[in-house]
Amino acid sequence: MHSSIDALFGLSGRVAAVTGGASGIGLASAKLLAAAGAAVAVIDRETSAVRAARNELGTAEALALTADVAAEEEVEAACAGILARFGRIDILVNSAGIAIRKPATELPLEDWDKVIAVNMTGTFLFSRAVARRMIEKGQGGAIVQIASIMGFSGGGLYPNISYQTSKGAVVNMTRALAVEWAPNKIRVNAVAPTWVKTPFITGLMAQPDLIRRIEQMTPLARLAEPEEVAAAVLYLASPAATMVTGHTLFVDGGFLAQ
Repeated sequence: MHSSIDALFGLSGRVAAVTGGASGIGLASAKLLAAAGAAVAVIDRETSAVRAARNELGTAEALALTADVAAEEEVEAACAGILARFGRIDILVNSAGIAIRKPATELPLEDWDKVIAVNMTGTFLFSRAVARRMIEKGQGGAIVQIASIMGFSGGGLYPNISYQTSKGAVVNMTRALAVEWAPNKIRVNAVAPTWVKTPFITGLMAQPDLIRRIEQMTPLARLAEPEEVAAAVLYLASPAATMVTGHTLFVDGGFLAQ
């Protein structure tokens, strides 16, 4: 079916949207998708940060958009902006996410709502908005959610109930949307990373004893690099994965294999 590496992993002519694209896994994914030939729209909440991220992609075929993924009207406006610039959306990477690490008995409803709004509702809103455009154009496409190993584990190292709940929801959302949109040739998959060396875990990185415990619990005995997660994103977004949908790919150094 595919005669070359470029046919498997090349994204020339495709348009990708990456939420949470100003840093961490989102930025690493945006860079790799651009390197594979895609035109990339980078979406994040901070205008200066998202513009800096766009400039890091090293291509003229890049767009910076500011949006809160939990705000429906801003999601719709971002999608309209991508279509106005590129005329289509072929790939969506939902990487926007937050965590508020507090014990369940001490977690205010306001904090719970914030995490659910971004991690779960934001993932749904962007997936729905992009899928509508894909269906309208009859082109199909690929959606990749950034889940987490905490969508499969109760953790135990520190309390993080809202994050764990939201990522568990993203895992099953991935399955449900994959089934619903399969007739439209839209593949929906997820990547479930372990702890990744990004600004997202800056507070945890300041606790060397905690990091050592994570390393001891991981068969490969280390944290992940954002580029390692981006590589999984590229695979799931690429022609190499045309028969893969409804799947969550662990990028966890064997954490969940134990």
